[in-house]
This record gives sequence, C-alpha cells and structure tokens, in this order.
Amino acid sequence: MNPREAGFLLLSSQLGDPGRRPLTTAQLRVLADRAWQLDVSDMDRQLTEKDLLSLGYGSDMAQRILRLLGDMELLEHYVRHGAKYGCVPITRVSEGYPMRMRRVLGLDSPGILWAKGDLSLLGRPAVSLVGSRELCEKNREFAAEVGRRAAQQGFVLVSGNARGADRTAQEACLCAGGKVISVVADELAKLPAGEGVLYLSEDSYDLEFSAQRAISRNRVIHTMSDRVFVAQCSLKSGGTWDGTVKNLRFGWSKVFCFRDGSESAVLLQQMGAETLGVDDLGTLENLEETEKTLFDQ
Repeated sequence: MNPREAGFLLLSSQLGDPGRRPLTTAQLRVLADRAWQLDVSDMDRQLTEKDLLSLGYGSDMAQRILRLLGDMELLEHYVRHGAKYGCVPITRVSEGYPMRMRRVLGLDSPGILWAKGDLSLLGRPAVSLVGSRELCEKNREFAAEVGRRAAQQGFVLVSGNARGADRTAQEACLCAGGKVISVVADELAKLPAGEGVLYLSEDSYDLEFSAQRAISRNRVIHTMSDRVFVAQCSLKSGGTWDGTVKNLRFGWSKVFCFRDGSESAVLLQQMGAETLGVDDLGTLENLEETEKTLFDQ
C-alpha cells in the first residue's frame, strides 16, 4: 500500500472504531480539489497544519484531518484483520479501482471500496440491475432474464444483493454460468465467499446494514456499467427510484425500465429511460436509449 492509498483509507474509513469521524464524500471531494494548490514536488512530504491553513481550512478542521492521517497503527491493524476475512481495500487512487465509476463521478466517487472475492471481475464489461424488494411475477421474470442474458453474452452483472430483484437477477446469472459484482449495504466480512462473485462495500468491511448505506451504494451500482436495467420501481419513493432518477438527471448511464404499465415506469420513460419487455432484451450491448428526456426540456 502506497502513501496515497493509505491516506484515502485514513480519511474515509472508520477503521473499526465507531467513534472515529472520517471525512464524508463531500468533505473528501473538497480536500482533493483544494490539494492541487499545494507544492507536491516532494511526494513523501507529510501534510502539515500550515498546508491545510493555506488551503482555507480553519484550525479545528485542520487538526481533525491531521488526527485522521495520524492513525497509521489503527489502519495497519484494521487491514490485517480484514485480510483474515478475505476483505481487501481498493482506494480511489488504486490501480484496480473501477475506472468507469471514477470517470463518471469524479471526486464524488467513493474514496474507498472494500472488496471480497474475484477482483478480476472489475475489469470486465458489465450491466447493472436494480429493482424493488417486493416483486410482481412478471417483473421477477424480467429480472431473471436480464441475469441470464448477462451470463450468456459475457457481461458481469452488477446489483445490490437485496431481497427481490437483486437476488433474482444474481441467482439467474450465476445459474447460467455468469459472474456477479454485488454492491452490499451490510457487513461485508460476514458474507460467504462464492465462485464467480465479487462483493463490494463502501467505507468499511465491518459496518452493519443501514438505510443510508443502502441509498449511498446506489450510485456505485448505477455507474459501474453503461447500461442499467430497472426491474420494478415504486413511484417517487425508495432507493430504486432515488438512484434511477439521479442517473437520468446526471446522465450516468443508459437506463432501461421494464414496461409493466406502472406509473413509475411511465414517468421514468418521460425522464429519459427506455421501456422494454422481456422479448425486447435481445443483445444487451445493442440496446438504445431514448434521446429526448424530461430534463432536457
């Protein structure tokens, strides 16, 4: 682990200490943006309070950042402990970090992802699937078919491991001999390692499930591929709606929503999603997105 990778870990992870207050993604973005002003001719030089004050930080915030960066012993212990569970860190400046997500989200991409499983899946073509936990049968069939098509056509399936659409698609993909990247919102260390599966978690490997983590990971699922399939979505509520609307607003990727006649599908189509049925899936790589969107008007 090089000093830059260690710095991202120190700044953006609790490192197993519930009382530790790492920087938020927004705070990390501000620091990364301001840091370009520093003289980095000596790459091994440690950041000082004088540096941070020169970047416009107050004394309290400068001291907080330096305290976070000073927890090297805690970091080393946390990384060693994670390795026992097969969990390894990938920082925004690591070679294996998802390139598409970093390009699309820029400084808003997660500072750190913890990984468990087959890391080689990060470099392969992928499609993403999101959807509700409670599925209608026809929507379940759509989710499963996306998973099967991904496997048959050589795509890694990216999803969120939640009950309902996520697991339906993941299981169908694996049963068809495919590979899955599962971005989880619960405790990474406790998940069983499986063949053909890579689990990813933001920030830490030992954090329990929370609604906030579930919502935050949506941007990871939506930006790790250039095609996102929506199996089912509640109207104007829930993580699937929130993540999909943000995707359409900011143009993260192409969005394809199952044509189930629901109000949510109709509204997502007006925002720019393409609606389709199971018979329309065909070759996933060739699907096109509607050009005119509600956000363009």
